[in-house]
Amino acid sequence: MSTTDAVAFWDGVYAARPAADSPRPNARLAETVTGLPPGDALDLGCGDGGDALWLARQGWQVTAVDISAVAVERLAALARSHGLDDHVTTERADLHTSFPPGGFDLVCAHYLHTPFDLDRATVLRSAALALRPGGRLLVVDHGSAAPWSWNQDPDIRYPSPREVAAGIDLPPQTWRVERADAPRRIATGPDGRTAEVTDHVLLIRRTA
Repeated sequence: MSTTDAVAFWDGVYAARPAADSPRPNARLAETVTGLPPGDALDLGCGDGGDALWLARQGWQVTAVDISAVAVERLAALARSHGLDDHVTTERADLHTSFPPGGFDLVCAHYLHTPFDLDRATVLRSAALALRPGGRLLVVDHGSAAPWSWNQDPDIRYPSPREVAAGIDLPPQTWRVERADAPRRIATGPDGRTAEVTDHVLLIRRTA
């Protein structure tokens, strides 16, 4: 499927639901980043913008990218309305064909799943290579499907965090896995419904 198809799909996903006034950050981001000194962060697949806005409030300079122009435009407007536009830069980008330039102290990829072609291992390897020494790559994937997820395929298999790390294939002399687990939590969907879900959490640090 083409990039045009992917853009149309994700624009449709975001346009079908109301824009959030104060989107919440992902729980795994807040528990991982709280206490870290702020620096430059890259938010891959920024979606509604809860992570980017939360990071900006903690003092991070955030580059937030998404394939959906609807998502990016909404986040840019939200950043302005919250007085955070000097901390948030938005960019529409197709990670299938390009990766944002620059060096970062944090790269986060929350639920970077898509029904379209995407070599996730290459994207995440590029993310790790974009880290400065001491920087962290946080990858949070679905370990189960929430009732409101766009993907309700009963046969889908979710790779474990260790499998994701193996797929990225980073030399241990330079990158160290600091966390690889599958915690559960109660999640709230866009319509207010709640459900218990499993997250697959991978945290990699660039040591040199």
